[in-house]
Amino acid sequence: MGVGSGTRVLVVGGGGREHTLCWKLRQSPRIGALYCAPGNGGIEQVATRIDIGARDTERLADWALENRIDLVVVGPDDPLADGLVNQIIARGVKAFGPTRAAAEIEWSKAWAKRFCIENGIPSTAAADFDGAEAAHNYVDSVEHRVVVKADGLAVGKGVFVCDDRGEAHRAIDAIMVARVFGAAGARVVVEERIVGREVSATAICDGSTYRMLPLACDHKAINDGNRGPNTGGMGTYSPPLFATPELSRAIEMTIIAPAVRGMARAGRPFTGFLYPGIMMTEKGPCVFEFNARLGDPEAQVLLPRLADDLLDILEKAADGRLSETPPALSLSADAACCVIMASRGYPGEYDFGKAISGLDAIAPETIVFHAGTRRVNDRYVTAGGRVLGVTAVGATVAEARTRAYADVARVSFEGAHYRRDIGQP
Repeated sequence: MGVGSGTRVLVVGGGGREHTLCWKLRQSPRIGALYCAPGNGGIEQVATRIDIGARDTERLADWALENRIDLVVVGPDDPLADGLVNQIIARGVKAFGPTRAAAEIEWSKAWAKRFCIENGIPSTAAADFDGAEAAHNYVDSVEHRVVVKADGLAVGKGVFVCDDRGEAHRAIDAIMVARVFGAAGARVVVEERIVGREVSATAICDGSTYRMLPLACDHKAINDGNRGPNTGGMGTYSPPLFATPELSRAIEMTIIAPAVRGMARAGRPFTGFLYPGIMMTEKGPCVFEFNARLGDPEAQVLLPRLADDLLDILEKAADGRLSETPPALSLSADAACCVIMASRGYPGEYDFGKAISGLDAIAPETIVFHAGTRRVNDRYVTAGGRVLGVTAVGATVAEARTRAYADVARVSFEGAHYRRDIGQP
């Protein structure tokens, strides 16, 4: 360990996921100095903020070395795609997160689709294109409805679930012609639209071994009833109302295990949080995307249910020693529900700088994870699209949901928007 008492940890990122990671790491009896770069207003409650952007990879890696950090935990997808973990490891500092090559499973949807085919992982039928004309022709050639995706990273907004060919053509033009997602839209993936219940699975991986976190359900659309454009996630709950031990085992054996083996076989051993988005179909679990990081807002219900010492698990994973941990993580029997409060206009142009009130009125057992906030003169103001995640636990999902919404009603800021159906059957 570094200078001082306890393990010195740097968490990279500034959203609700990073607040949740810091909150959970702070509970470890072995934690020493805990830093977060760049953090947000609420993270200051549990960690020291460092004013370095998550994509300033050289400065972050240098800072970790100069400050004798024992473990760097990288939260968001962009710095992983930028190769931050490679730079940290090159300086002799321990990191939990995939290298740039391993993170391609998220930052290129086309690569991930080919990876699924090569490793027998159930996935949707798809084709990818680097030209708009070919993509348009493909849409006209298939009979099924499609989902159109920007190949690269688009902060959860680059996916268009299309009801007809007209919507698909407009999505292709937005991605490839108008370039609304910039370079992320240089290639487009067009895949079959499948129907079923969506579930998020998460595994902590060390390159060869993995440990499963519980399943969760995310609500991506901005409005109730899954209407409106997709977002980074408007709320989540765990466990899914339809979850069974058999379902968890099927997901592990048909998706997680072959993915971990396949990444190692491809010379890209995966260390970090591996998070496939899965649709439950008549034929079983089917992957529609892979993510190379912990889900947000999924983190805000998964980590409150984790009874184990997160620091111990992540250190062992970073060292390739996850096999030294018990085969199953210790989990609370309680359910958890998180409701995201977003700024007016999100996921488009949104308001910011709005004063947040009511945080001191929430129930003591409710956890409020900050995302788009900053602290100004001893009060919090909005500073992002997704502002807060209000998380509650309970004996059942219904109980956790009731508690979460009771506290959402106590918090307010001008233009606050949230879904009212998170965790409903």
